[in-house]
Amino acid sequence: MSNITIKDVAKETGLSTATVSYAINGKKKLPEETLKLVFDAIEKLGYVKNYSASSLSGNTSNLIGVVIPQTEPGKAMVFENPFYSEMLSSIEYNARQKGYHIIVSGTNADEKYFNLANQRNLDGIIIIGVYPVDFYEGLKKSNIPIVLVDSYLNTHNYSMVKLDDYLGGYQATKYLIEHGHKKIAFISGTLKEGGVNLARFEGYKNALLEAGIPFLEEQVLTGTIDFESGKALASEMIEKLDNTAVFCTADIMAIGILKKLNEMKIQVPDRMSVIGFDNLNIANYCSPGLTTIGQDIFKKGQKAVEILYKLIKNTDHKTIDEIILPIEIVERESVKKI
Repeated sequence: MSNITIKDVAKETGLSTATVSYAINGKKKLPEETLKLVFDAIEKLGYVKNYSASSLSGNTSNLIGVVIPQTEPGKAMVFENPFYSEMLSSIEYNARQKGYHIIVSGTNADEKYFNLANQRNLDGIIIIGVYPVDFYEGLKKSNIPIVLVDSYLNTHNYSMVKLDDYLGGYQATKYLIEHGHKKIAFISGTLKEGGVNLARFEGYKNALLEAGIPFLEEQVLTGTIDFESGKALASEMIEKLDNTAVFCTADIMAIGILKKLNEMKIQVPDRMSVIGFDNLNIANYCSPGLTTIGQDIFKKGQKAVEILYKLIKNTDHKTIDEIILPIEIVERESVKKI
């Protein structure tokens, strides 16, 4: 156990013990420079806060729960999708700057997560993705501050951070249309009510209709949001369709499509154009580079932590925020003009 105390941290930084305590416990708004000074010293000295004592004395644990979707029951959590790695990295970093640690859980749809939240005395929860309504009803009973990320749940009970996913789907499809494509497949994860995939699908469909291109159900292929599903759906697409382009709602699936098309000796973009969604770091390293709808994943995690922190400090937990972050088309080499 560390013998370093708040007094040692104060001596290292030249700040008062009260200021260091405020920084560690988040009891008072301090300049970012001060917070950085304190947490840099904490890391250097190896100071470890006694969270058990803090929890007993102040009814706070300095723990934030992060819930990420599990694509299939019994399967490992979706860390194989770099989107979640980048998101969790941002949440962990920004939570740590405010004196919090995170507990990550991949929960099945039928689990009552709020039981664990109450047992661990979580100060707040960030939920990524969309879950059945009874999941959220259970969370209400816990009276814990909650922020939703990437959810279009029809409720005014929770603060949210999201994109204009409809616009993203519309822009991706319109981009392909402007490049001369009329036979455009749509590949996605499950189209859940309240989820981002459904919003992106509606954007896809309306961009087609606006351009006078008939929407065809057979052009829509869905699976799980992972690399292998992208490969499998690429095979199905080539077998069943005669499209010249595909819009994929997640980069990790789009990269699976690129891989499978390469294995099948189908040239991208000469024979097939591909556009993804997310602008993951690895999208730049594909061959060819993946054109995609870009979002700032780090900022999404940052905003989620900022809103949750405000809710935690607001004792009545009634402040509701809705942040919609911008998107942009990131052009690389996977789309061809025909």
